[in-house]
Amino acid sequence: MKMGRAVLSFVAIVMCAVSQPSAGAQSSSGSGTPNQSQTQTPPQTAPPSSSGSANVVLTYHRPTEREKLKNYAFDSFGPYAILGSVVAAGYQQADKTSKAPNAGIPPDWGQGWDAYGARVGSSFGINLVTQTARYSMAEVLHEDTIYYRCECSGFFPRLGHALISTVTARKGEDGHRVFSFPAVAAPYAGSEAAALLWYPSRYDAMDGFRIGNYNLLIQGGLNVALEFIWGGPHTFFGHHHVPLVSSATGSHPDQL
Repeated sequence: MKMGRAVLSFVAIVMCAVSQPSAGAQSSSGSGTPNQSQTQTPPQTAPPSSSGSANVVLTYHRPTEREKLKNYAFDSFGPYAILGSVVAAGYQQADKTSKAPNAGIPPDWGQGWDAYGARVGSSFGINLVTQTARYSMAEVLHEDTIYYRCECSGFFPRLGHALISTVTARKGEDGHRVFSFPAVAAPYAGSEAAALLWYPSRYDAMDGFRIGNYNLLIQGGLNVALEFIWGGPHTFFGHHHVPLVSSATGSHPDQL
């Protein structure tokens, strides 16, 4: 119940922020991967109107189907997907809240390397279903759920942008921000798949919903990582050549 209230509070805060967007967050460019950021078209300046209003700078570039596929591959099989699965499995393996002899999540899988491998595969599968559901539903609803880095500066504005992006998407040729059903529903689709397909039979849909609350928060954490850790020239790894990251994404800091 506490986790459910936390998620509802998180969504409410984000939606409040969406209703009063800042100028910097409204026109953010660059996606969560270099593939998308490299395709950004130069800012286009609209001709001044007869009323003498200021020029409008358009920085949003609606991704092509190929660009969406590249970003889907990054979100599903890239460094964050792999590292996140390894870390999540480690946390689940070390969990001691269960009173069962074989503590862990789920405790039925026991301990040891075989159990850890199963948990890594489970976490990876949850993320794969989550990203597949998000991109598929977004395609049907004509939404752009790719993560776009903030053009704003400052820790808190960028943090707010990352959290807002967890439950919103871009829509239309101008890329205006809207509340996104795919972004919110996809984490629950991933957790429901785990609970009903490969978790022990005692798990049901309600367990999947409970796990989905955590998965939604994890998606927010991934956006924060894309904004601050790696995802563009102003992030930490954007200034450092990291062979593992560069090999996995085909990128180089000089290209960002």
